[in-house]
Amino acid sequence: MVNWTDSNNLVIIDDTVEPALHKWLKSMLVVTEMTITFTKVDGTERVMKCTLEASKLPVVELKEDAKPRKETTSTKALRVFDLEKNEWRAFTIKNIKRIQLSLGESNDSV
Repeated sequence: MVNWTDSNNLVIIDDTVEPALHKWLKSMLVVTEMTITFTKVDGTERVMKCTLEASKLPVVELKEDAKPRKETTSTKALRVFDLEKNEWRAFTIKNIKRIQLSLGESNDSV
C-alpha cells in the first residue's frame, strides 16, 4: 500500500502518484472547469481557472507553413487553457496545492 498523505493528511505528489493524478486531471478537464492552485517555478503561488473542454477552447487557424506541436507523453506537467487569461498555460503536477471543481450544486475542493 502506498501512503499518499503526510502527517497533516495532505496529499504528497511523488513519482507514484503523479501519473495517476495527471490522467485524472486530464479526464476531468475535458468535461469541466477546475481551479488549480499551484506553486510556479519562480516560487510564487498561482490560482488558475482552466479547462480542456472543446467548446471553451479557442478556434485554431492553421497556417500553411505551421509545424505541428509535438505531442508529449510526460505526466510531469499538464497544458491547459486558462479561462481568465484566454491563453494556453501549463503547470507542474508535483507543484499542485489545491484542486477545486464544481460538482452539480456545490463547489468542492480536493
